[in-house]
Amino acid sequence: MSRPAAAVLMAAVLVAVLWPSSEAAMSCSVVFRNLMPCLGYLQSGGNSAPPTPCCDGITALMAQAKVKADRQTACTCLKTAAASVTGINFSLAGALPQRCGVNIPYKISPSTDCTKVN
Repeated sequence: MSRPAAAVLMAAVLVAVLWPSSEAAMSCSVVFRNLMPCLGYLQSGGNSAPPTPCCDGITALMAQAKVKADRQTACTCLKTAAASVTGINFSLAGALPQRCGVNIPYKISPSTDCTKVN
């Protein structure tokens, strides 16, 4: 391969890797991994602040949810997890972003319509 062709190929690869995509990259495994540190708090906490790893996970999740599709996926994953785990205090779940100082574009609730999340 000639040097100019190799340079063009390398530039194309860099653009493909670095160019922001409008497609969702979020998965439930990412959501669950980030929010697993919150589980104990949501089941038995309330009188104390959320644990630091929980808030760090929420912050990381919001940083990863770059596009609307990612936020909708995260919402759907949260609803799925909430339905499958017993003992979640949904009042604590709804207040969790505020208690961690993170703004999310929807309420954490079993009744949230994830298709309307922007």
